[in-house]
Amino acid sequence: MTVDGYTCEEARTIARRIASQFEAPRFYREQREACALSRDLFDRNDTVRSCMNILAETCSYGHGLLHAEKVAIDAGAIVIVEEQVRPAAVDSPPRLVSLAHLAGVLHDIERSSDDHARRGALTAATILGRFTLSPDDINAVAGAIRNHEAFQSFELPEDHAARLLSDALYDADKFRWGPDNFTDMIWDILADRGISPAAMMKHFLPGLKGIEAIRDTFRSRTGTIYGPDFIDRGIEIGMALYRELSLKAYQRESDLRA
Repeated sequence: MTVDGYTCEEARTIARRIASQFEAPRFYREQREACALSRDLFDRNDTVRSCMNILAETCSYGHGLLHAEKVAIDAGAIVIVEEQVRPAAVDSPPRLVSLAHLAGVLHDIERSSDDHARRGALTAATILGRFTLSPDDINAVAGAIRNHEAFQSFELPEDHAARLLSDALYDADKFRWGPDNFTDMIWDILADRGISPAAMMKHFLPGLKGIEAIRDTFRSRTGTIYGPDFIDRGIEIGMALYRELSLKAYQRESDLRA
């Protein structure tokens, strides 16, 4: 069964319609305050804004700027939850939240390269060297980026803050394997690589198995609480999308035979 005739944008529209029928992930409902605070701190951080501009000028990887922004804000929110940061106590961005935002923005800057996590860590360290960050902070961000790939060995930082930063980046990136995978991420990647939805459908169900395997890999306390919910919702949306695209393909083939 194929879905010939659908562009990535048409398939994305169908996926977003399906996703809109599902409730938002628990993280965004139960940790609304942390997410809003992270968003506010992200928007007010000049260094983060500069790094977003650098990313926009230098990168054309499949996930896109929206992916980087979402990962950054969710990584910051995870840190806020873990460290129990409260809005009333915030006059300027807490150091670790700022580092989480920077790690999120830059984590896929070498996405199109082989061994992109390691190379991305090196590139991020070079970029961050232009700003007024300490060597320890730059190393913590670079280490988090180096550790963000799924199903790969990674180094556990001994320092609590560096480990939380690494775990928060990983978890926020893997939150994207939920609904975002079907509303945005997969279509950005396919379009960037010139792959049609029809070609993707041949690998759709095995791909869902790969997504399911992420459920048990979340690293922070917050990630282990909320991460599986992202994955479960993503799989539900993915199955509904597969059924609808398959039905449309069947109907189209039936019309052609008539």
